[in-house]
Amino acid sequence: MSDGLTETHLEGLKLLKRGKVRDIYDLGEALLIVATDRISAFDVVMPTPIPDKGKVLTKLSLFWFEFLKDVVGNHLITADVGRMPPEAAVHAKILSGRSMLVRKASVLPIECVARGYLAGSGWKEYREKGSVCGMKLPAGLGLAEKLPEVLFTPATKAETGHDENISPSRMAEIVGGENARRLRELTVGLYRQAAEYALSRGIIICDTKFEFGLVDGRIILVDEALTPDSSRFWPAESYRAGASPPSFDKQFVRDYLETLDWDKTPPGPELPGDVVRKTRRKYLAALELIAGAKLD
Repeated sequence: MSDGLTETHLEGLKLLKRGKVRDIYDLGEALLIVATDRISAFDVVMPTPIPDKGKVLTKLSLFWFEFLKDVVGNHLITADVGRMPPEAAVHAKILSGRSMLVRKASVLPIECVARGYLAGSGWKEYREKGSVCGMKLPAGLGLAEKLPEVLFTPATKAETGHDENISPSRMAEIVGGENARRLRELTVGLYRQAAEYALSRGIIICDTKFEFGLVDGRIILVDEALTPDSSRFWPAESYRAGASPPSFDKQFVRDYLETLDWDKTPPGPELPGDVVRKTRRKYLAALELIAGAKLD
């Protein structure tokens, strides 16, 4: 097991930005997205990486891009470093397994969230108001209970700090009515298809978020897809409504952080070795269960 890649410095390539997890380079006609092993929780990047996490995110995203390509196109050009431009290919040792060359898109500034079960911030709001993101739900639902229907809950994308839930009408003001309608349709459709498949592999997808962009006026899927960073994955065999299920995602890290006297503002605390190892195992288990794959 490696120590984990926290940051890339690729000579000869123009760094466009560093996100919470990904380093993005501008290659002119395309972007190079590198998934590091950084992990964020409560919108704060932790100083301790999770070794191989970026490779898991990349491999899972590639699996879902292929699986869902008939529902919506995506931005992937290639993940084969040997087929990337020479200025990127020379960094094959770093990029192999954790990078994607993608088309440039005009990213729609909306986090498109699909919720199939009652958990996280949705559960907290439901207990207080009987609603999720302002949408009223039937009384008597329990923690982790399957929702009567898949909820689409858009939010504004924040470069720093927390995303903010918004109403469908506000989303339409931001991206236009037709785009808003299509984003909802795609988000719910993608979630349903992915959730059905994942269940056949022993995983419940509680919720997930997608990002979309425009290429030549056409909406495509960008960023990542259905990874343990962007989704809650629960083991179907131990699931029961009314209890918080174990997970194959970074909820494990959040749960640890909740035990600390930390105000959830930067800098984040160092993660102990046991939390790092267990988190890594959860990410690897998600990859193997969903995609039937292991890291090379």
